[in-house]
Amino acid sequence: MPVQQLKEYLDQAGVEYMCLSHPPAFTAQQLAHHVKIAGDRVVKTVIIELDGKMAMLVMPATWRIRWDRLTHILDTDFVDLADEQEFQDRFPECEVGAMPPFGNLFDMSVYCAEALTRQPELAFAAGSHTESIHMKTSDFLELVHPMVLEQGFVKPGAQKPAWLKGRARRAESLTGSPTANLAGY
Repeated sequence: MPVQQLKEYLDQAGVEYMCLSHPPAFTAQQLAHHVKIAGDRVVKTVIIELDGKMAMLVMPATWRIRWDRLTHILDTDFVDLADEQEFQDRFPECEVGAMPPFGNLFDMSVYCAEALTRQPELAFAAGSHTESIHMKTSDFLELVHPMVLEQGFVKPGAQKPAWLKGRARRAESLTGSPTANLAGY
């Protein structure tokens, strides 16, 4: 969905929004930097495979997925990051990695981190790495009707679980490095 089609959809829905042009932003954190707003208000869109179907996760740019918790909260055996080659055809007019968080327009379920719902407004890639849409969170929620999840995500600065702290101490005693064997956390 190119920027113009997204704008037409929002216009038809009668919602207020602002479209901004900016230097290329290939991550949600870069978008936050370019448009000078807090990362908690910028939507990171992640495509996942959930029990063999594509779905969309939306969360603050600064947050990460906790796969173990996400699997548990969604009551499923299989959740994985989708491969870009597998889903890029679902977003034919979008640049890869710049999909807007409107999974409902692409026949995808949308799962939203509860933290996003507490923000007064959101910004997100509008199908392009150089344009973003800014709109009220309430309008986004009304248009998309995502399933809001309270778990499955980790906020910045969150304390690591006790089991992981113990693992870090063991790794440090064996290797002399506090982060050995903790890649990806």
